Amino acid sequence: MQKTQNRKGGFTLIELMIVVAIIGILAAIAIPNFLRFQLKARSSEGKVNLSAIRTAETSYMSEFGLFIPANDQPTTLPGATKASFPAVGAAGGFDTIGWRPEGSVYFQYTVAIPPVPDPAAPPEPSFTATGVADIDGDGTSQVWGYVKTSADAVADNGCPATGVYNPISNANDLLDTVGPCNANSGTSVF
Repeated sequence: MQKTQNRKGGFTLIELMIVVAIIGILAAIAIPNFLRFQLKARSSEGKVNLSAIRTAETSYMSEFGLFIPANDQPTTLPGATKASFPAVGAAGGFDTIGWRPEGSVYFQYTVAIPPVPDPAAPPEPSFTATGVADIDGDGTSQVWGYVKTSADAVADNGCPATGVYNPISNANDLLDTVGPCNANSGTSVF
């Protein structure tokens, strides 16, 4: 007499349910972290580009003796998706100083300079550069900026003329530094 076993290989329903539950728990932990890291990477665009604008303005000042203002570019706030930067020749002051970002951007960039009230006694050269974005699409913009040291600096796009936000003093008193223009910039809903 020969015995045959009819056992078939496979997983039981309980084993499959446990595996699905484990995958669900891992996804619940990993997805918010992934989104947070994505938003941090997008925020870094603003800081890097503002540093490049600072360098371009400083170089232009060294050669020609003045800072150049630049209107909001792109003209509309990009939001949670990137927007195209204007073509060469259409970016105004940014073309003049020779600055252009690579590809599309999440931030809208501006450079403001103080008015010259008396040409006989011009103020100390200064400028304020800002980058504004709503990369998480929550309707609250984050503003990054750079304020060139001067008593004549002007406020721009929510970045006060006194400087960028200093977490140590809880005040906007950092000059000649790229940073957030308020305590909430650089944070997101994630």
